Amino acid sequence: MRSAFAGFHSIRPRASALHLTASALALAMALPAVAVAQTASQTEDGATEVEEIVVTGLRRGLADSIATKRRETSIVEAVSAEDIGKLPDVSIAESIARLPGLAAQRVNGRAQVISIRGLAPDFTTTLLNGRQQASSGDNRAVEFDQYPSELLSGVVIYKTPDAEVSGMGLSGTADLQTVRPLAFGQRALAVNLRGEMTEGDKLNDDVRNYGGRFSISYIDQLADGTLGLALGYAHLDSPSQNKHYKAYGYEAFGGACEPSAPGATCTVDSVQPDSADTALLLNGQEVFATSRLNQRDAVIGIVEWRPNDRLHSILDVYYSKFEQEETTRGAQWFSNPYADGAFFTDVVTEERGGSLFGRSGTINNAVPILRNDYNTREDEIFSIGLNTEYEINDRTRVVADLSYSNNRRRETILETYAGYGRGVGGVTPATPDVGRTLDSIGFTVNDDGYPTYSEGLDYSDASQVTLGDRAPWGGWGHDGAIRFPDVEESITSTDLKIQRDMDGFFNTFTAGVNYAKREKSKRVDDYDLFLKNGRQQVYVDAQYLETPVSLAWAGFGDVLAVDMSRALDVYYDRAPILDANYFDKNWDIEEEVTTAFVKLDFEGGNWRGNVGMQAVVQNQESTGVVINGTEPGAPIDPISVTKGAEYLDILPSFNLIYDLGSGHRLRFAASRTMARPRMDEMRANVTPGFNSLVCSGQPCPPGSTVNPWSASGGNPELEPWRANAFDLAYEWYVDSTTYLSIAGFYKDLETYIYTQNGTFDFTGIPLPSTASSIPADVIVSPIGQISLPANGDGGTVQGLEVSGALNFGTVWEPLDGLGVLGSISFTESDLNPAPDGQNVRIPGLSGTVYNMTAYYERGGFQARISKRFREAFKGEVVQLFATRGYTEILDDEQIDAQVGYTFEQGPLEGLGVLFQVNNLTNSPYRTRLGLDSGGTTTADGGSLPETYEEYGRQFLFGVNYRF
Repeated sequence: MRSAFAGFHSIRPRASALHLTASALALAMALPAVAVAQTASQTEDGATEVEEIVVTGLRRGLADSIATKRRETSIVEAVSAEDIGKLPDVSIAESIARLPGLAAQRVNGRAQVISIRGLAPDFTTTLLNGRQQASSGDNRAVEFDQYPSELLSGVVIYKTPDAEVSGMGLSGTADLQTVRPLAFGQRALAVNLRGEMTEGDKLNDDVRNYGGRFSISYIDQLADGTLGLALGYAHLDSPSQNKHYKAYGYEAFGGACEPSAPGATCTVDSVQPDSADTALLLNGQEVFATSRLNQRDAVIGIVEWRPNDRLHSILDVYYSKFEQEETTRGAQWFSNPYADGAFFTDVVTEERGGSLFGRSGTINNAVPILRNDYNTREDEIFSIGLNTEYEINDRTRVVADLSYSNNRRRETILETYAGYGRGVGGVTPATPDVGRTLDSIGFTVNDDGYPTYSEGLDYSDASQVTLGDRAPWGGWGHDGAIRFPDVEESITSTDLKIQRDMDGFFNTFTAGVNYAKREKSKRVDDYDLFLKNGRQQVYVDAQYLETPVSLAWAGFGDVLAVDMSRALDVYYDRAPILDANYFDKNWDIEEEVTTAFVKLDFEGGNWRGNVGMQAVVQNQESTGVVINGTEPGAPIDPISVTKGAEYLDILPSFNLIYDLGSGHRLRFAASRTMARPRMDEMRANVTPGFNSLVCSGQPCPPGSTVNPWSASGGNPELEPWRANAFDLAYEWYVDSTTYLSIAGFYKDLETYIYTQNGTFDFTGIPLPSTASSIPADVIVSPIGQISLPANGDGGTVQGLEVSGALNFGTVWEPLDGLGVLGSISFTESDLNPAPDGQNVRIPGLSGTVYNMTAYYERGGFQARISKRFREAFKGEVVQLFATRGYTEILDDEQIDAQVGYTFEQGPLEGLGVLFQVNNLTNSPYRTRLGLDSGGTTTADGGSLPETYEEYGRQFLFGVNYRF
């Protein structure tokens, strides 16, 4: 199934809040009628007896998820497969993104990372069968699209801690779960086959837009039911496409003008007053067509052995290899009067937020830079775990768990430059602008969509377009760049615990210890690309050309397409980039975390729950370099440095359930939680700077002490994020597929990590030659200021979650099989991670998140439609030079639909067919400028558009068969 709880949804967040609240109330009003229908099944003491009804399809998964939510002592959300191999989403990320209080961030059109309760993915821990998973990202957040949904039986999201689970996240913990063959209890073989394609024509003619998926799962019980076996394989071959536009920014250049004579340059001095004098105009833009192929092969193997009632052992093995290939082609150019003497004509303005805004016009003397980029990525995951439980006697048992998880990501990020025309003498430092052909490009900027351009030259003409640096202001100094990020993380863990049953109110005592060692390294090798033969601008041989790429969707026309996977080494030489940025992107981190815990489960009357405590000892160490590059023109001389720290946290937790009878219950939870810091912020790297004009150009007083040193870097002594959390929830379980839940939460973060200023001892770093300008009788102090991430004041995050599911058949039997399920979450925070008090939003927080699924299942026919929405939030994305940064991602929504039929009898029994459409409305991905009061805004502080992308609809047709 899609998910246990997909949520209430609408188009606009503020208007939708009223609409969705009304929907929730309507659901609550319908439930009493259901309760009346259930009255006959109530016992004398008022407890509800839920009749066991065998259901299949989505309702089967829904019932299992609700049962998990009801059974767990912690507050949880759950996703359960409706059958073996039948979680139909592209990855498990799509499934859990529909759960209450959870929201996904789309990356290249796919849900990838998850925020729980308004906090960034860094605050979440991900487990596989209860074991921590290594991440292929730069930090701790697991990229969920690495895990095929076909091989998982479900996911449990812990929103409140369980002392027995080590490594719980501050916002929540996601436990991915595979099948347990002995518990499954029968032999089964399931096969799924699907073809898929993206809508429309191929954006890049040499990259297909069709693919397919295949999975097979087998479960069996052997040796008289004492040995269980489960095997699974899933193959993904999924294309995706992306029409991309990005604005570099907006600026008031002083207006539009006409040159004084044909061929003359329009300069700032020749600007004539008109309506565009103060208008905000595009500073630059890019229009790219990207095609991707995503191929993933994953296998699982599970062996479960229970030779007698005392011994129980399970071995889990998971391996996946995810390969991605990305081809991007298009054009980018500056529309800036200070580049190439450019000027605007025919500008049409309008008032926007108290500012004039250039809606349309023409930029003259523009020089488009043509891009032919080719990127690859390979992620390889291996996880293995052995869990053995032994019952010493009827009351006491011991459990040992050994696990290892490794994740490695290797990438190639390539960009190349080309342009119209060819300089006879090539490009040399003395003639930097040779081969730059000027063009006039008309433009119309849209608020919510692609701009419309009209260029004057044919950029697909292979007889006119050449490779080479076409940037203004003397060029970028290279003809392309290639980078090789390589990230590897491994986690080795040992878990031992003892559990004893007791008589009385406290019925179970559990104690144990977990040791986890995490090692992560990041390497990024950077190279400049230079055309051979002294950077001679060169035409591309026909054998390396592909069909020109059309940018007609932005009005730009066709652009020359080069197969850089074959042409790269033919035309370019490489030179390593060994600047400060290179050294700062390379680091190693090692952590050892030991967690000791005790927990008491209790039950008496209408009360049940648990109380526990963890003692967490954390030892961290980072190896990096002090980047000694202050000497102008001299090679950087990195100085190796290793630093770390050790911390102890005591984390109590309490979960309480009070049964009100007739399916009603109250929940309360209180806990102290923590999350380990981001790993890139723990790097030991330091980048120094030296201010030789420390006395502001004036003579320094003799005998005075100056502090010319400054630096930026990471902080290997960072402490964890820590918070006190409280939860209160009301739940009403009507039957196996109908429920209502209202939950509130409050998190008081005692500390938050943000960039602050501190001091650093620069002893041992040689003074640069520029220090000679400081008089000899002036003392140069080795103590300087450093800007680095550090723990500071925290704040609160609080929210309200309403979720539910209604099978209309429990209200009126003829409607059996028709149902809805959904959720809406409201979250707010006063966290403000800025020392100067300016308004800075925390990453991952969306004020409103809601989801909804409507379904119909009867007689083998199945149909469902799901919609999820996430209000604007601050998200982390990949930016220039393969580094990560933040942007404001605007309201994001997605609608998916599926229809299918499963033969329930006859010779085709067990055969199912389905048709599925993902991203049904082709919803765009959009970002804006002006994040955290930075960037260009209108006079009243309003935002301006930055990125607009469309991915197109994805169509799938498949068959599945279960033996």
